[in-house]
Amino acid sequence: MKYWRDVFAGLVLFSLLVTSAGTEYKDGEEVVMYVNKVGPYFNPQETYHYYSLPVCRPSKIEHRSLTLGEVLDGDRMAVSMHHIKFKENFDRKELCTVKLQQEDIQKLMEAIEDRYYFEFVFDELPIRGFVGRLEEGHLLPHRHRTFLWTHLHFIFEYNSNQVIAANVSTRGVKPFDLEEVPVPLDITFTYSAKWVPTTTKYSDRDNKRSPFFARTLEIHWLSVINSVVLVCLLLGFVGLILMRVLRSDFARYNLAEDDEGDVDQEDIGWKVVQSDVFRFPPHKSLLCAVLGNGTQFLILATGIIVMAYFGLFNVHRHHSMNSAIVLLYAFTCCIAGYVSGNFFKQMGGHNWVWNIILTSCLFTVPFFLVWSVLNSVAWAYHSTQALPFTTILLLMIVWALVGFPLTVLGGIFGKNVAKQFDAPCRTKNIAREIPSVPWYRSLLVHMAIGGFLPFSAISVELYYILPRYGAGRPILSMVYSGGHVDCGQRHCLHLLWPSLLPAVL
Repeated sequence: MKYWRDVFAGLVLFSLLVTSAGTEYKDGEEVVMYVNKVGPYFNPQETYHYYSLPVCRPSKIEHRSLTLGEVLDGDRMAVSMHHIKFKENFDRKELCTVKLQQEDIQKLMEAIEDRYYFEFVFDELPIRGFVGRLEEGHLLPHRHRTFLWTHLHFIFEYNSNQVIAANVSTRGVKPFDLEEVPVPLDITFTYSAKWVPTTTKYSDRDNKRSPFFARTLEIHWLSVINSVVLVCLLLGFVGLILMRVLRSDFARYNLAEDDEGDVDQEDIGWKVVQSDVFRFPPHKSLLCAVLGNGTQFLILATGIIVMAYFGLFNVHRHHSMNSAIVLLYAFTCCIAGYVSGNFFKQMGGHNWVWNIILTSCLFTVPFFLVWSVLNSVAWAYHSTQALPFTTILLLMIVWALVGFPLTVLGGIFGKNVAKQFDAPCRTKNIAREIPSVPWYRSLLVHMAIGGFLPFSAISVELYYILPRYGAGRPILSMVYSGGHVDCGQRHCLHLLWPSLLPAVL
């Protein structure tokens, strides 16, 4: 046991050393910048490739080799045309000149009106900014103008020979007005860079990152308090009901023991159902499959939390959490098979092959069907959220060669080591007849009353999720590096419902 503990500690220490190390540059050495994706600010799940906009692009686009986690997160990095050298400042350098036709100008205007942001990657650091600026105000006369940022000022912080922070600013830059321009239009894009020394260590550069997307802590706390109050109320109601039932049963038992002459005293309370409460359900395989998958996800969540606690998921390991979730799910399939097979054998099940197949498909098949619809919609709109065919094939191979075989092995092992189910009380061979109940105790009424409190908790969450994705905000105001901007609500809603479904689930 001590050996395995030392091995685990060594692996964690090695991972921490790997994540704390970084790339070192020499003075004047070129640092590659990658362009990644663009999308509406209020719907981060809807992203497109950066070169889908009519902007500066090389004659031959060179894509970067991505990890599984980066692809799952919708990243499509390509080498940019920006040439930036370590510790080398320059004021204004021409990137390119683009000739825009009417459809190109209209595309840029729609992107600016939808509050499109762009994302670059510089030394594994994301750089985000807005494509343009929208000015809208005054009801009569109505004023609506779109401006394009043609100059970007990059600010980099360094410590010794390592990059610590990267940011982009448009402060003090005059944007280009896209309204009533001649066609075709020649626009020249420029950029500048400034290197600033800092004393921040490379291992602490995560703390230098300021959040680009809005964080509303009061919304988070309101939903948490609402959920805690609901849980406390439910626990209180259930506790009061149980206490009343137990006191009534104890009073009746004591009365029956004092009355020695009444030999034919009928069972009451717990004694009425004690011979049926441990009766096996009619769908044993389904119950065991649910237990197995639930245990697997519990261990999967615990593993992710432990890895996050040791600092394995940070900016130095780009989107490593996505890759870890996929691999941990594949390797923990043996746990689902073991738990399901063990319980199925204890309940007297015989068709263990069907039980293993049901366990392996209970989550993956519905998930694959829902994902197929969402991925098809993303494909239709050329979104980067759509997974490439090679990634889909890789995930299917991982499940077919790792996940499913481990489920089978776990099920066989769990079936072989299973013991006889030992219930605390004997179960009768004939099930007790369930009497008819009035309408207010029927299944539909129980479902309505039992689901009211969870529905209220979910509705509070959705009340804040929907505005985040662009619903219910007629006018938005935001302060960013270019100054104060008042923008009207005009979002891309054609991919809204696919992005809402995973958020709700």
